[in-house]
This record gives sequence, structure tokens and C-alpha cells, in this order.
Amino acid sequence: MRRQRKSSIILALSVWIAIIVWSQMGMYLCHILFGVDIKVNFFRFCLSLFRENSLYYFLVITLLNITIAYTFILSFIKMIQQYVLSKKLKTKLMGMRNITLTANLIQQFQPLNQHMIVIDHGQAMAFTAGIRRPLIVLSSALVEMLDDQELEAVIAHEIYHQNHYDSLKIFLLQLIARSLWFIPLTKWSYYNYKMMSELLADEHAIQYTGSEIGLGSALLKLIKNNFSDNPTPVLVHFSDGIVNYRLQQLVDPQSSIPLKLDAVSLVISIQVMLLIICMNVLAIT
Repeated sequence: MRRQRKSSIILALSVWIAIIVWSQMGMYLCHILFGVDIKVNFFRFCLSLFRENSLYYFLVITLLNITIAYTFILSFIKMIQQYVLSKKLKTKLMGMRNITLTANLIQQFQPLNQHMIVIDHGQAMAFTAGIRRPLIVLSSALVEMLDDQELEAVIAHEIYHQNHYDSLKIFLLQLIARSLWFIPLTKWSYYNYKMMSELLADEHAIQYTGSEIGLGSALLKLIKNNFSDNPTPVLVHFSDGIVNYRLQQLVDPQSSIPLKLDAVSLVISIQVMLLIICMNVLAIT
């Protein structure tokens, strides 16, 4: 429950920042493109501080326009790319589906949500893909490598991601972090939410199976397999040092996972947000 609360706060923080900044950018664009008179706007207030037709005015308006255009164009492109890639990935996965292994796995473990497939692939992997209807994907190599107890733990782990739409949330946080690059706190939220989602999925797997043994054994086998067969791990679960925290949680479930935040990133983010809020207050008064 404690980690669930932390992950919710991290998600809410990033979304709150995005709503404030994107709405201000949207209002500014409405003013520029359609002449809408919007008095309370951070970007218009910035311009009002400089004399029109001056060099500083020209530099500021150019910088603002470039930043806003970059943010909206990047966000639009990333959303289109995500949609197209999701469609292509689903088509490719369905083409690789092993119908017999999929049916056997569903019959054996009887998951409540049967949006799960096994694909013919020589690399041991398990992931959840999709935005609207997340799909659990297991490879045939993984099914062959793990015993029943380990496989049940892996499926339970992915079921958590599926039920909580983590693929959608992580994509949203990644989009916010990339488009609002000038607010480092969004990047921190993205990386820490990924870490917390993995730890929560592990907690769910342990509760579901009633033991840490299955998950721990599966995790060690996956780590050994990926690092021995491929110097560069292909699974996102084993990047960014997340695996260290997952192992720590298995050894000591009550341990506190630190949410590290660089002091410089925090100061910059707070200053940017305070600047936006204060200038809107000044514009109102």
C-alpha cells in the first residue's frame, strides 16, 4: 500500500505539471493563431515585460515560439508513432503466436483476464504490450526455461501490469518527460514510476503465489540467461538498475526503496513551476 501510494503520487505529480504547462501553451497558441484575448497566460506575460520591436522582445518571442512548437510537434509525432508501432507490434505478435502453447498455458493457470499469448521466440522474455487492451506476451523459450511455480509468478507479475495499464501510464510519463525537457522533475517521475511499477508487480506476484521462491528463482534465471547469451540485455526490466531493487525487495520485503532526486533537477523544476504560477498570479492582479 505504501509503494502504491508513492507510485500514484509520482504519476499525479507529472500529470499535474503537464496539465499546467500544456494548458498555458495551448492558450498562448490560441492567442497567436486565432487572436483569442486570454489575459491570464504565462507566455503572454513574459512578452509583456519587454518593449515591442526591441531586440530582447524578438529573442524572447522566438525562443517561446520554438519551445512551444517543439513541444506540440514532438508530442503529436510520438503519439502517432506509438499508435502505428502498437498496431504493427500486435500484428507481428499474432503472426508469431503459438496456439497450442497459448491454450495450454491459459488452461493450466486459468488467468481471469485471458488476453495472453505465447509466441515462438528463442529469447526468454515476458512483457505486457498495448494501450487500450494490454496483452501479456510470453516467449516459448521462457515457457521451456521456467518450471510451473516460476511461470505462475511471472504471469502474476505481468497481470499486475496489465490490470493497472502500466504500458499506457509509462508511455504518458515518457511523453511528458520528453516534451517538457526543461522541467527535469518530469524525467525523474518517468524513471521512478517505472521502478515502482516493477516492485509493485513483484509484490502482487508474491502475494498471488504465496511465496517469494517462484519469482526469485525466475528472476535469477532470466538475469543469467540474458547476461550470458546477450551482453546487452533486451528486457527493459533489467535496465536502469531496477533489477537491484527487485532483488533487494525479494531479500527484504520491508525494505524502503529510496526515490533519489538530484538536487539541481529539483531546484530547476521548482523554479520553473513557481515562475509560471507567479506570473499568472501577477497577470490576474
